[in-house]
Amino acid sequence: MTGEEWQIVWFTAWVSALSTLVILPFGLALAWLLARYDWPGKSLVETAITLPLVVPPVATGLILLKLFGRHGPIGGFFHDTLHLDIVFTWRGVLIALGVMSFPLLVRSARVAFEQVNERLEQIARTLGAGNFRVFFTITLPLASRGIIGGILLAFARGLGEFGATIMIAGNIPGQTATLSLSIFQSVQLGQDVHAYRLLAISVTMAFLAVWTSECLMRRTRRT
Repeated sequence: MTGEEWQIVWFTAWVSALSTLVILPFGLALAWLLARYDWPGKSLVETAITLPLVVPPVATGLILLKLFGRHGPIGGFFHDTLHLDIVFTWRGVLIALGVMSFPLLVRSARVAFEQVNERLEQIARTLGAGNFRVFFTITLPLASRGIIGGILLAFARGLGEFGATIMIAGNIPGQTATLSLSIFQSVQLGQDVHAYRLLAISVTMAFLAVWTSECLMRRTRRT
């Protein structure tokens, strides 16, 4: 592998990991609410969460571009107040990966929380444990395998993201070029050897993440 290829792999890996870390607390909180409570409009929230999985990624990217561009409501605030640009920077890649992988994290964590026996939580409360203590000492540990599986799925989704990323971040070598974007560009330029090397790395990383996730979820279902 060349130095440029290592840089692409490293950038894709760390920005995918960081995006997963950023969405983790929000994903867990939302998954827990969906698993434990019913409220008006819950179905709308569930539908909104699922949309990135069914809407064309470029459409999601276009929405993000409008929101986080310099003249957008969110991007304009960051540009005018903090003097930070989001579009066509690594921050744009981070947001695109987080948005596209968020549904997988929430769905996996929700299933994990639903499989936790609520009776154990009730017993802990009768013994004087508060809600936060019950969550962190009983609910979270019992759901940990499913949650870790969801984290790995979200990470794997980030590794392969293309459509939303190219809309909000572009394909700038050394700045926003991820594995999927670089593979596409290499094919366009007729650099097949370069494309196949990156393809092999991308498939290997995604396979390991998904395989580990499936093993954890299978063990959770058996338990």
